[in-house]
Amino acid sequence: MDSKTLIHQLVKQQPQTQSVGLLIAALMLVMLLSALDQTIVSTALPTIVGEFGGLDKLTWIVTAYTLSSTIAVPLYGKFGDLFGRKKMLQISIVLFLIGSMLCGLAQNMTQLIWTRALQGLGGGGLMVVTMAAVADIISPAERGRYQGLFGGVFGLATILGPLIGGFMVEHMSWRWIFYINLPLGLLSLIIIGVVFKSANKRNEHEIDILGAVYLTMALVGITLFTSEGGSVHAWSDPQLWCILAFGLVGLIGFIYEERLAIEPILPLSLFRNRSFSLCSLMGFIVGMSLFGSVTFLPLYLQVVKEATPTQAGLQLIPLMGGLLLTSIFSGRVISKTGRYRLFPIMGTLLASIGLGLLTTITLTSPIWHLYLFTGLLGMGLGMVMQVLVLVVQNTVEVRMLGVATSAITLFRSIGGSIGVALFGAIFTQVLQSSLMQRIAEGTELPHGMNPVAIHHLPSEIKEAYLQSFGQGIHAAFLLGGCMMLSAFALSWFLKEVPLKKSV
Repeated sequence: MDSKTLIHQLVKQQPQTQSVGLLIAALMLVMLLSALDQTIVSTALPTIVGEFGGLDKLTWIVTAYTLSSTIAVPLYGKFGDLFGRKKMLQISIVLFLIGSMLCGLAQNMTQLIWTRALQGLGGGGLMVVTMAAVADIISPAERGRYQGLFGGVFGLATILGPLIGGFMVEHMSWRWIFYINLPLGLLSLIIIGVVFKSANKRNEHEIDILGAVYLTMALVGITLFTSEGGSVHAWSDPQLWCILAFGLVGLIGFIYEERLAIEPILPLSLFRNRSFSLCSLMGFIVGMSLFGSVTFLPLYLQVVKEATPTQAGLQLIPLMGGLLLTSIFSGRVISKTGRYRLFPIMGTLLASIGLGLLTTITLTSPIWHLYLFTGLLGMGLGMVMQVLVLVVQNTVEVRMLGVATSAITLFRSIGGSIGVALFGAIFTQVLQSSLMQRIAEGTELPHGMNPVAIHHLPSEIKEAYLQSFGQGIHAAFLLGGCMMLSAFALSWFLKEVPLKKSV
């Protein structure tokens, strides 16, 4: 008897509630795979470059995945509405697993970059289709508790990624950070194939091919501009601005095409829904503040507090713990009371306070200050991220469910890309400006902010470098706090719409 037949028989013998529970567990596993792959690769990058060479292509290991997954997000949302969520989720898992296997088998940097792009095409659908699939089987009134669990899984993955990646690179091989996806993905694929019953299918489809082309142009141009600006290309490089112009042409073309298409990928009518527009803008800001500022925390811990990569991951547990706690708590309260408006308001306020307090950290600050402030930041984010998805799913028409869910994910993803690039540029500018004032011209400094090299600098130069580094980090946190305050102001305009009692 094969595993699929066995699960079929087990499902038939269990009540419907247990089948839903099994499906939710499989969807949470899919969410974990998607979120882990955004962070687990970072610890393996130096090892991969050491084996393959090609330091100039290092950023493309990350960019290839980010770019292809960002492009795929809105397409999966629309195609899920057209062809059914189950089919699109299965396709995304299969693509992700094929990409993961080929990444592990890659023999040079070029192969790895292309297979990462393939993996991203699948990864882009994992998270967005999962969230839309929950909406297919759980009513908004009950969805809060499940959204809280999914938010907790996302937060857990941001911390587990560097820890698992560091362990595998140190004790096994960097290839296992990709191979680990295979058994987990196959298990979720089998369970979803048996338990998930997707009902939202239509027989006739009008695929907006031109809209997809314009959208790809826009996202490729904007993502490349934000990821390569200030790193691969100087901000004054005409080639960089040509890339942006390419993206803007795609954006204008996409908006024009979506007004004419019979079944647009992202219906512009959604933006007439005030809740959708506000949540999209808030998601963009939250993504920008979160990824733009928190990206520098592990680097800060390694450079200033002299933590190892594994220790730096462990020291981010308060951030994950706060996010996990409030994500689950807010979900349960929303399911019990049917009210959600207070959580984005309180969440953005707490996140703003946490980011503001992080600007007060100095070289001599005790480590518990960092734990407290990152814990506050995590608690705030846990009240916002999944609640925004719930608000949108509760206020849009059922036929727009998948595309609206993907839009929220898309805006947060784009916000994160822009945030990392913008905050990185500000951090680098402040660091270099401060170093020019503190260190004599011609002093040799370590290239690439290598923590080990920085710790071996002469004491006076090391002190000046760490002070300058702290100034750059503070500038990034300050910008993140200001951006989060704008999301706090927007959150007051959200309306309390009664949660629907049925799917």
